[in-house]
Amino acid sequence: MAYAKDEVVTLFVRKGIKITECHEVYRPREDSELLAEAVEGLATGKVLDVGTGTGIQGIIAAKKGCNVTFSDVSIHAIRCARENAMQNDVEGTFIVSDLFDSIKGKFDTIIFNPPYLESARLSSEGTDYVKLATDGGENGRELIDRFISGSFAHLSENGRVIMIESNINNYEQDIQRLGAKLLGRKHMFFEDIVVISYKNKKKHGVFKWK
Repeated sequence: MAYAKDEVVTLFVRKGIKITECHEVYRPREDSELLAEAVEGLATGKVLDVGTGTGIQGIIAAKKGCNVTFSDVSIHAIRCARENAMQNDVEGTFIVSDLFDSIKGKFDTIIFNPPYLESARLSSEGTDYVKLATDGGENGRELIDRFISGSFAHLSENGRVIMIESNINNYEQDIQRLGAKLLGRKHMFFEDIVVISYKNKKKHGVFKWK
């Protein structure tokens, strides 16, 4: 790895995929495991991993033979994802981007594990990178709504989104509005974490969802 020795935290392993955790990059947690199961089953074709973090989801997709673009607003995360991709012998494109701001083109699969906690639930003493990875704004939907609104312009005709949500941010409304499918659920502490998937509905008028 290109990081200094004291910047490497631990080693995360999943089905032969090794993920080295990096300083100032949010490490994979239970929601990452839940999302990974869906990515293993559904990711196809040209893939965009938004908020890639350590790169775990994009690497899983790349191991399936997908052509993966790894994106994150954090340069630390992009460096970490690139190093993890190298140690797992997969290639990809690595882009620093705030959601879709620097993304061009369309994708068959878009993956997102968003910040979904309400700001009031987070400690004011938390580190910047943890806040970046977990703070979803006043109602937990700030990044989720921006992402959904921008996703349709980057989905191929039959493309799909695979993403994490929570009962905290009322995932049920997205299932109803987007015709999304509930792929998995796990109860953790004070919330239910879910994986949902929705397809490109531009021709049905959902393109102007937000």
